[in-house]
Amino acid sequence: MATLEHLRSAVIQILEELYHYNTSRQEKDVFSEIILDKERDHYLLLDVGWKGKQYIYDSFIHMDIKDGKIWVQRNFTDVDLGEKLAAMGVKKQDIVLGLHSPFIRQFSDYGGV
Repeated sequence: MATLEHLRSAVIQILEELYHYNTSRQEKDVFSEIILDKERDHYLLLDVGWKGKQYIYDSFIHMDIKDGKIWVQRNFTDVDLGEKLAAMGVKKQDIVLGLHSPFIRQFSDYGGV
């Protein structure tokens, strides 16, 4: 099992990479934000602001760390977060694709809690 600090570091590094990519192409009044709750281990990347008359609040990445595993709760990007985490040295059994049902998770290479 990976250390909590290694898991946190991997999650934060991914969020920062995607944040910098997203801010380079964001709209005038819509801003990307990284939310890091290291006390409760909740991590999000979201967009907030206004696009014309429409208010924008989109959480497009949400990951948690629970019981020594990274849970990918939401991924509205074209980046395979599981593969990216694995490439950073996180064991696949320490990654749970929480955005998939438990039934589907049992057929993946990742942790199937």
